[in-house]
Amino acid sequence: MAHESTYPVLDGHKILLNFARGTTSWPLSSYLQRGGYSTSKAVLVGKKYTPGELIDVVKASGLRGRGGAGFPTGLKWSFLPRGATDPVQLVVNADESEPGTFKDRVVMEENPHVLLEGCVLACYAIGSDSCYIYIRGEYVPAIKRMVAAVEEAYAAGHLGSDIYGSGFTCNITVHSGAGAYICGEETGLIESLEGKKGQPRIKPPFPAVKGVFGYPTIVNNVESIAAVTYIAHAGADGYRAWGTERSAGTKLFSVSGPVKRPGVYEVPMGYPFKDLLEVECGGMLDGVGLKALIVGGSSVPIVTGETALTINMDYESCEEHKTLLGSGGVIVIGEGTCMVRTLMTLLRFYHHESCGQCTPCREGTGWIERIVTRIENGEGNPGDIDELYRIADNMELRTICTLADAAAWPTKSFINVFRSEFEAHVQARACPYHNQFPDHLNLRGGGVPQRHADPEHAFIA
Repeated sequence: MAHESTYPVLDGHKILLNFARGTTSWPLSSYLQRGGYSTSKAVLVGKKYTPGELIDVVKASGLRGRGGAGFPTGLKWSFLPRGATDPVQLVVNADESEPGTFKDRVVMEENPHVLLEGCVLACYAIGSDSCYIYIRGEYVPAIKRMVAAVEEAYAAGHLGSDIYGSGFTCNITVHSGAGAYICGEETGLIESLEGKKGQPRIKPPFPAVKGVFGYPTIVNNVESIAAVTYIAHAGADGYRAWGTERSAGTKLFSVSGPVKRPGVYEVPMGYPFKDLLEVECGGMLDGVGLKALIVGGSSVPIVTGETALTINMDYESCEEHKTLLGSGGVIVIGEGTCMVRTLMTLLRFYHHESCGQCTPCREGTGWIERIVTRIENGEGNPGDIDELYRIADNMELRTICTLADAAAWPTKSFINVFRSEFEAHVQARACPYHNQFPDHLNLRGGGVPQRHADPEHAFIA
């Protein structure tokens, strides 16, 4: 019997992916056919909102930062100093370097103008005429698509000086990073944008007071700013038609792993993971059981497959299940996967990406990676597991940014949830899985025969 959705999706309406997937959705002409830039005209020319009113609407909408932290977007905007004479800057964080996360890429490649319109509206609200979109260096197609969209918008009068004759100016610069995980942290991003080494700053001062080029700066994620377009159109109540009281609106989730339809999905906040897996993703690949789940990108605590099926995709439910919604990078882990090897792979990434500024992170990430590698290779000692946990515990909340935490949290949760596998490695002095990952997708066989052919939801590179 097919599994039926247990959550009301309002007419299947989408906010950010409001187009047929697999179509030519990125040109300005397509965006205009979907009502594009009508909201910015209503605000700038029709005076639908004053800047302060738009900030209040975003606050009332319940929009929370979609980059991982979940901080209320409108509240963040209100932190700007009142009566400041320095020019305010808007920076869009499009670095998206959290492993398992690729939803902002879809917005930039498939619906870039919804982000640009959101930038115009956000700049209007916070009193800025300058916006920088910082995109990770590996996202070459997204960079090209965004640059083309900016050029289209300038040529059509949706960007630039005196937009629509309103007297409001908004200039947008697309900036390419060099592909460093640490530049996903807002102050590390600002340092990189200024041409410096991408290392986080000590706070305070916070960017809202002293950010890029020393000016008051608001840094928001791609998905957060893109959602502002709909909020300004439909109002706070319109946005709250989806989601829960504390987790309003819709959310993009990028799903990877041994599922039949991996890809990017937009669903209401509070949507059951069970439905995301079985309805949107078509379920697990034939013959593969669900062993574990990483809900929001590789830095959040892992949960068992049994627990995963009881989670709703919102901030509150994830916290109740001792994990975090994070960036929405859903990593599905199938049966037969070695959890020690999985953690080793994650820690190799965090060790490599540490900027080296803080000792607990610089030394700690390498230390825990070496211990886990030793355990995986059958060279672990009886005290290694507790030592691993102790080191991770002492890395947490002791550095300028949260990269050390991003390595410590999965380490502690992998041990808490799958300690028996770590113990089995130590006792047998060998990996029970023979140091191999399962090939659920038949990648070594040269294809993915069980993958669904319908590209409606799956992101096609």
